Amino acid sequence: QVQLVESGGGLVQAGGSLRLSCAASGRTFSIYRMGWFRRAPGKEREFVARISWSTGLPSYADSVKGRFTISKDNTKNMVYLQMNSLKPEDTAVYYCALQATVRADFGSWGQGTQVTVSS
Repeated sequence: QVQLVESGGGLVQAGGSLRLSCAASGRTFSIYRMGWFRRAPGKEREFVARISWSTGLPSYADSVKGRFTISKDNTKNMVYLQMNSLKPEDTAVYYCALQATVRADFGSWGQGTQVTVSS
């Protein structure tokens, strides 16, 4: 079992920044990728960003490219999401997720952290 705990959400004005953190614990010996997803009110959960645990290669949704940066610290089993130039449409619950192997889906999820961007 892997446990993921997010932190760093909050209320921020449009144009502001927030940094989300996700701590992984438990069976962390098998991590292929970690990622961030979000669910806005009344919408489906959507992909935000992911990062390769071995190479650090990131990938972003078009809606956040150039504004968000995903990073990791393998020694601490942490993944981060730096969010700059936030927009009201970024308001959502943000979830950290873990993909254990190349053939697996993102199968472990955190409880989520609320990000609210006011206009």
